[in-house]
Amino acid sequence: MSHHIVEARGLTHCYADGTQALQEVSFRIHHGESVALVGANGAGKSTLLLHLNGALLPTAGEVRIGETPLVKETLRDIRRTVGMVFQDPDDQLFCPTVGDDVAFGPLNLGLPPADVEVRVSTALAQVGILHLRDKPPYRLSTGEKRRAAIATVLSMQPDILVLDEPTAGLDPRARRQLIELLHEFQHTKIIATHDLDLVLDLCPRTLVLHQGRLRADGRTWELFSDDALLADCHLERPLSMQGRGRMRSSRLRGLLRQITTRRS
Repeated sequence: MSHHIVEARGLTHCYADGTQALQEVSFRIHHGESVALVGANGAGKSTLLLHLNGALLPTAGEVRIGETPLVKETLRDIRRTVGMVFQDPDDQLFCPTVGDDVAFGPLNLGLPPADVEVRVSTALAQVGILHLRDKPPYRLSTGEKRRAAIATVLSMQPDILVLDEPTAGLDPRARRQLIELLHEFQHTKIIATHDLDLVLDLCPRTLVLHQGRLRADGRTWELFSDDALLADCHLERPLSMQGRGRMRSSRLRGLLRQITTRRS
């Protein structure tokens, strides 16, 4: 069995204040898949992601990466396999320079300086910001910070990328550049987002969460065409699909007008 497989079995999480954030969530993601996690605010998306690299541990159920259960004793190894990009890039950028941030993880692995240098340069080049290596993170734009945060994860050479709201706060150009960047990555990708048009671009498969439960798991286009499901989960069709719907309706109205005119 591939160690790239991500599996949740009856995953349940209850916070200390009694909030039931996840209830018996089960799914299985295979090597190379790009899978979206969608749901309204409070559906449990971020809570679920935080379980995939052990930032949170289940109240009940389990998470497995390949054959390895995610428990305290396996955290170190699993975090080398599963790279987490948080919603706020400032949570991952805390060193004096971008290069220092990207080097932080490999240095903590105990790698020789020459290997760290290679990893830093490679990760920064992958996200297109090698020229920002010596710049302080607070001097970066939101889009540049997002790329730097991804580079801090790539320098650890994970097999699985987990991203929480990767396009939040980006302008249209930066958003498109990030989507193109993610298209290039061959990693297994799990992306939690409200940006359903991004999901159409990147993720053939989607998991829909609602009130901490997994409501649907299937082909993205089919789920986003299910208006009853979307309404029940407080979601709407992506803007691109809404536009197509309006275009079809407009064309139908035009055809009806032509038929009516001809008959009269």
